[in-house]
Amino acid sequence: MKIKIGITGQAGFIGQHLYNTLGLFPEEFERINFEKDFFDSVEKLGAFVSKCDVVVHLAAMNRHNDPEVIYNTNLRLVKKLIKALEATNSKPHILFSSSSQEEKDNLYGKSKKEGRQLLAEWAKRNDARFSGFIIPNVFGPFGHPYYNSFIATFSHQLTHKEQPKIEVDGNVKLIYVGELINTFLDEIRNYTKKTLTSVGHTHEEKVSVVLKLLQKYKTDYFEKGIIPDLNSKFELNLFNTFRSYIDIKHRNPVKLVEHADDRGAFVEIIRLNVGGQVSFSTTRPGVTRGNHYHTRKIERFAVIKGKALIQLRKVNSDEVLDFYLDGDEPAYVDMPIWYTHNIKNVGDEDLYTNFWINEFYDPADPDTFFEKV
Repeated sequence: MKIKIGITGQAGFIGQHLYNTLGLFPEEFERINFEKDFFDSVEKLGAFVSKCDVVVHLAAMNRHNDPEVIYNTNLRLVKKLIKALEATNSKPHILFSSSSQEEKDNLYGKSKKEGRQLLAEWAKRNDARFSGFIIPNVFGPFGHPYYNSFIATFSHQLTHKEQPKIEVDGNVKLIYVGELINTFLDEIRNYTKKTLTSVGHTHEEKVSVVLKLLQKYKTDYFEKGIIPDLNSKFELNLFNTFRSYIDIKHRNPVKLVEHADDRGAFVEIIRLNVGGQVSFSTTRPGVTRGNHYHTRKIERFAVIKGKALIQLRKVNSDEVLDFYLDGDEPAYVDMPIWYTHNIKNVGDEDLYTNFWINEFYDPADPDTFFEKV
């Protein structure tokens, strides 16, 4: 039987990653949709919790000019959730996202700690499952700059002609959003009966070192199209995070430089400081390849002969981006993670395409999820 999971704050940074990741396991999980206005309706919130086997409570305010507003908002959301649970006699497993700010002298941390304690008390009264998580600084694709993470802010600034500024150059404990989601899934699958879990960071680094890496990605990749060296899982995650802030509508397709003489033409497709594999395909007129997405892989499509339509759509978005490429003017498009993509031959002759991906294909772990654009 599928586990029915609802996420308050489903549209937020962590929420959308959790929602999308649950979608990778359709035989195991059923996603119960949540809308922001549910907290404004007793009936809607009650109906929501009554459908769920698990509720992951992520909805919260992180920043506001008035700390009292943050405190009051976060506690109000917890109290509304508890009221809905009690009114409907619902006892789902509650997962609560708290913060390492809990022990600091600020109202945001206080709101998270008190909210966690209220939910733990509800679970004890009702003999229900509760899991509280103390979480370090989370980064990853699609976070909101100036809100979720300094990495989101720096990445946005570097890709939008702004200059990052370090306020305090301290060591920061970090966890990639995908790693955090795996922690949540482990707890859902294997309830530990612990009411409080401190989620360990997976990387610790000075802010200036992170900025230096991001500046390298800007110089190498954003400006020159070079895939930079990625010496660790952290650097791969950081690079994929950086890529998510590039305006792909206006960047693509990226024209390649063609060198022609009496012998013919020469085109350099990619410069790499990492490994991976290169492949080549022909596609007959009218045929479409792809219609899948990746959650970690870096991939480049370069059309060298024929006419192609490359389409991209962010998972759980309706906006389809169309890019037309022609082998007479060689160009490439890089595939962002969490964007389903395809390539179609829209010409009258065979389409020749060069593909590069940053890791060898592993049938046991393909990181390839099929979904039509």
